[in-house]
Amino acid sequence: MSDPRDLQGSDEGSHAPLSIAYSPCPNDTFVFHAWAHGHVPGAPALDVTFADVDITNGLAERGELDVLKVSYGTLPWILDTYALLPCGGALGRGCGPLVLTREPGAPADLAGRTVAVPSERSTAYLLFRLWATEQVPGGVGEVVVLPFHEIMPAVRDGKVDAGLVIHEARFTYQNYGLHRLADMGEHWEATTGLPIPLGAIVARRDLGAERLRELAAAARDSVRMAWADPEASRDYVMEHAQEMDPDVADQHIGLYVNEFTAGLGDEGYAAVRALLTRAAVEGLVPPLDREALDFV
Repeated sequence: MSDPRDLQGSDEGSHAPLSIAYSPCPNDTFVFHAWAHGHVPGAPALDVTFADVDITNGLAERGELDVLKVSYGTLPWILDTYALLPCGGALGRGCGPLVLTREPGAPADLAGRTVAVPSERSTAYLLFRLWATEQVPGGVGEVVVLPFHEIMPAVRDGKVDAGLVIHEARFTYQNYGLHRLADMGEHWEATTGLPIPLGAIVARRDLGAERLRELAAAARDSVRMAWADPEASRDYVMEHAQEMDPDVADQHIGLYVNEFTAGLGDEGYAAVRALLTRAAVEGLVPPLDREALDFV
């Protein structure tokens, strides 16, 4: 397929394309399809990079791109440089990360064990550590960071004792002969009553308030266009879905693209603040100024 930069409309104004990074996962390609291909009227052109969340978190910490999809868990380290956009990200219910093991067991079995995680700056990692504080006496042992698509094979092959998985692994872990030890989302929802904050869209503050509002509008319009014509993004989604079964891709989109993607709203912001406040109390992230999440 052509580079999205070659498909932009001619009405780009005087601005060069904005650099953006998001994952090749179905929810991101579904959300950004219309915008990346110049179908959102008046939206800035995009120069797209595909990258795993651990990479995008690092790019954001170094301030290397204009717009990124990152973990909510990395916000305390980047909000001086980036603003949280109120749309385009991933929050929801029943969609939390899972802890998987080779054999059935109990949370206490993880004491002193090696656990693979997708990123130490990820929301999944924060949810896991908050859960483990309550559920794993003595705490887990070594934490190993792996790309998320390598975690289930590593658990299956005995390279690690357990794995913290995200995305479509919710639908495919049984194909690896693995067992669900715990659902981080269930624990979060049971203890807070709030949706699970997973992935955020951020943009550089030095783009200026007017530009940031344009980007938020473009992200929201791209989401709505994807919902209005789901088939329009099908080829783009499957091209980047790493040989994923189309039905799994549809489940993935259905779970992670929801009303919070179109707009965080009061409940979404409350979930983000609750996560980062709890994590700061446990010393997992730096304390966050309450105004840091406010949009322009």
